[in-house]
Amino acid sequence: MTTTIEAVYEGGVLRLKEPVALADGTIVEVTITTSEPSGEKKTPAEILSSIASLPTEGDGQGVSGRDHDKILYGEKPTP
Repeated sequence: MTTTIEAVYEGGVLRLKEPVALADGTIVEVTITTSEPSGEKKTPAEILSSIASLPTEGDGQGVSGRDHDKILYGEKPTP
């Protein structure tokens, strides 16, 4: 069984933010992934907006979006 639940680390102990249905003595494996404080989470619309505001061309890095097809498929043959 896999369950994802938020917890807070306080005084050397992980305190779960909601109860879990486990019998006393159940051995579990814990994977810790830190997350942003809940007040700073972005909505999907905010994330998409920040992606859309990124420049489409690099700042002189030598390769840009214009080179996409040439990089993938090579130079077009001359007719």
